[in-house]
Amino acid sequence: MASTAAAGTPGANASEAELMIGGMTCASCAARVEKKLNRMDGVTATVNYATEKARVTFAEGLELSDLVATVEKTGYAARPTAPPKRPAAPPQPEQQEQQETEPGPRPEPDPQAPQAPQKERSPERAKAEAEEQSMERAQEPASADVPARRAEAEQAAAAETAEAEQAAALAALRQRFIVSAVLSVPVILLAMVPALQFDSWQWLSLTLAAPVVVWGGLPFHRATWTNLRHGAATMDTLVSMGTLAAFGWSLWALFMGDAGMPGMRHGFDLTVSRADASSTIYLEVAAGVITFILLGRYLEARAKRKAGAALRALLHLGAKDVAVLRDDGTEVRVPADRLAVGDRFVVRPGEKIATDGTVVEGTSAV
Repeated sequence: MASTAAAGTPGANASEAELMIGGMTCASCAARVEKKLNRMDGVTATVNYATEKARVTFAEGLELSDLVATVEKTGYAARPTAPPKRPAAPPQPEQQEQQETEPGPRPEPDPQAPQAPQKERSPERAKAEAEEQSMERAQEPASADVPARRAEAEQAAAAETAEAEQAAALAALRQRFIVSAVLSVPVILLAMVPALQFDSWQWLSLTLAAPVVVWGGLPFHRATWTNLRHGAATMDTLVSMGTLAAFGWSLWALFMGDAGMPGMRHGFDLTVSRADASSTIYLEVAAGVITFILLGRYLEARAKRKAGAALRALLHLGAKDVAVLRDDGTEVRVPADRLAVGDRFVVRPGEKIATDGTVVEGTSAV
């Protein structure tokens, strides 16, 4: 996780948002995105490379489009996962004063007018009314939590979309790795085992290695170009430059040097003499490096997806609401986070237990 000092401190009326960042390939990418966001006035951001998400707190006057534009200018993709959380606007005192002062003078009661008879309430009636009011107050949070439930539904939909995107990206990376591996293995064997070399074997190696370097290494070349445009270098820059240098030298040796002559053999030597430079090719280096790094990227992406799925499964284990048992024996469904000490709630077979407690009635196998 990258952390950079915030450039500014948002005020109390700041909004919070979460962005999905695409195109990051290493921790330095996350640090650069975080640095660019924190340079904006009134923005505090933290970027997590493992989850590919950015949590941003921005002041009033900024919009999500401004944050997305900043990330895209840095060379990465950004997409909000849910609408920003904005603070509730407090009631204006002027409106309250108008509501209190606008009504005209109240009519004075006529002492000679007959008054309605007043009846005394029995204790049973007062207790019943108090229980009804308590039930109404208990049901109010459920109706007040409609926006919260709607936000949870939007977050769940965003999580499903992100999961689908991760699955598609993982499948594409797996396909790229498999194709590169199938093409690279013959190239490595021909270069490392002299007994397998035949006449014009070097041209077969070029035919097999070219798609790996160009198509298999396309993500590294694209990321390198994006980083160079912004004056930065990452691990992708090293991979791209190293493989292109090996592939470029091999092309020169094949077309301009002696490596393309029929009957050329590539011995398994640990050193290269100056006289053999024009007849030496490094196609196995270019193809092998890209294939092994694609394998590492695929294993990393699969591990991240499995870890994310496990964390989401843990979040869904908790109970959302609970049936609270009132003194009169009625049950009221309330959110689990609104339970208070001393409340009695009912847990039926198959339901989730909202919180720790003591079994006061019934039995439990746990």
